[in-house]
Amino acid sequence: MTDPSTGSQAGARLHLPIHVRWGDLDAYNHVNNTSMLKLLEEARVRAFWKAEPGEDAPATAVLASGIEQGILTLIARQEIEYFEPVPYQRRPLEVQMWFGKIGGSSVDVCYEVYNDPSNEERVLYARSTAVVVLVDATTGRPTRLGDDMRRAWAPYLGEPITYAHRR
Repeated sequence: MTDPSTGSQAGARLHLPIHVRWGDLDAYNHVNNTSMLKLLEEARVRAFWKAEPGEDAPATAVLASGIEQGILTLIARQEIEYFEPVPYQRRPLEVQMWFGKIGGSSVDVCYEVYNDPSNEERVLYARSTAVVVLVDATTGRPTRLGDDMRRAWAPYLGEPITYAHRR
């Protein structure tokens, strides 16, 4: 499907490798649910926050936030649906990301977490959605997404995740 505002193919996904650390495991020898949130956060930061000069980053890495920039990014909501326990593995997980919605001051970031893509037997471990809101650091009020963000992120606008408990 072509996005009429950009002329590009909508529904593309970012594919980010994220390593599981030994400390991410719980007593059951799989990734703890709080650790999963941290892994998704790491993928989100790598995908969307501006890189330092000389660092590799995807074209979607256009967000500059923090007190010094006057813009904060807050998580308004996060939902995760698990399918399989994530065991420790030396190869990175593959986190696929796209936007389920690009709003005025917020985005719905969608994730699917898979085992390493070189594995013959692909495993979908989890799906998640995070609602990220841009907020003015001084007033605490939502602030609009910039045109540069919309241009960079529009090609990755796709179907939002439908969770099993909402069907």
